[in-house]
Amino acid sequence: MSKEEIRRVLDAHWHASAVGDLDAEHAIYDDDAICDYPQSGERILGRRNLQALRGHHPDKPSGFDVRRIQGEGDLWITEYTIAYTGRPSCVVSIMEFRGGKVIHETQYFADPFEAPAWRSQWVTPIA
Repeated sequence: MSKEEIRRVLDAHWHASAVGDLDAEHAIYDDDAICDYPQSGERILGRRNLQALRGHHPDKPSGFDVRRIQGEGDLWITEYTIAYTGRPSCVVSIMEFRGGKVIHETQYFADPFEAPAWRSQWVTPIA
């Protein structure tokens, strides 16, 4: 797949994620895809299990904002923020493609935190 084609597929995937269209969201994955959540020590094997897991999440996202998508060849990274019940989480998704489908994804989740006042003279706040 060309860079433009992968970008279109990723845009469609993240849009489907944001609106809760599980079928369209999971069309990007190979049947045997692996998804890792390193912080919880979980590995989801197969597109079906991944879709079922996400489909049984007790909350629907109350916010979803893609900040950046960057990639080359078969390796693509997306930074986004997702909120459940108004509480945002910063997420980094690393996707590896083969044959036009995602074969491996690793997702890192981080809760926002208040910036300490002591470093305010050296930083600029971002949205």
